[in-house]
Parts: sequence; structure tokens; C-alpha cells
Amino acid sequence: MKEPWKGVGGTQGGLKHFIIGMIILIIGGYLILNQVTVHSGFWSFFAFRSFGIALLPFLFGIGFLFYNGKSITGWFLTIAGFLIILAGIISNLSIYFRPASLFDTLIMFVLFVGGAALVFRSLQAIPGDREERSS
Repeated sequence: MKEPWKGVGGTQGGLKHFIIGMIILIIGGYLILNQVTVHSGFWSFFAFRSFGIALLPFLFGIGFLFYNGKSITGWFLTIAGFLIILAGIISNLSIYFRPASLFDTLIMFVLFVGGAALVFRSLQAIPGDREERSS
């Protein structure tokens, strides 16, 4: 005998709740992220601008790789330099929430939290399901 098709997460929860919850969660998340502004500034390390210094390992690694594509030192310097540059970019970002009316802010967060609650609800088994199936 075939095992009955289970809902989201292997439970008897509601697929309908999951889909509606995900749609609401995505809309709320989009509206929140749409209000966020991201700025970057100059790289600084102990009050000195240091992007050029962070770029050196990457450039030397690229040079080693052009000379010998199998160079372990070249690969190490290239990857390490890239990670240093990526960490520097991320560490110098400033994130701001743009001004919005209280109504807009409440709508955004209610949609986000309500959608998340529906998704989590869909992962639970529906209480009446087991009783109906065992009869």
C-alpha cells in the first residue's frame, strides 16, 4: 500500500499554508529590503586609507599565476587577496533604513512576521488528521 502524500516537512501540515505564507513572507521581505540603503566609504586601517595595500597580494598572486598556472603560491595569494578585498568591502558598508511612514513600516513588518508564522504553522501536523485516518 502506498504511503499517503505528506505535507511540508514530512508532516501532515498544510501545503496551502506554506505557499500562502511564503508569498506573504517574500512580499514583506521585499518591502523591508526595498527601504534599506547601503553606502560604502573609504577603506581605513588605523586611520590610513589602505585599499592599495590590500590589493597587493591579489595582484602578486595574479602575476604568479600568469607565469605558472600551477603555482601554489600564486593560487594562495590570489585567493587570500580576493578574500581580503571582499572582507574590506563588507566591513566598510553602512546600512540605513530610509524614512518611511509608521503605517508603511507596520505593513512591511506585519507581512514579514505573518508570512513567517504561516510557514512555521505549515510545518506542524494538523491535529484532526490522525484521528480521521485511523478510523
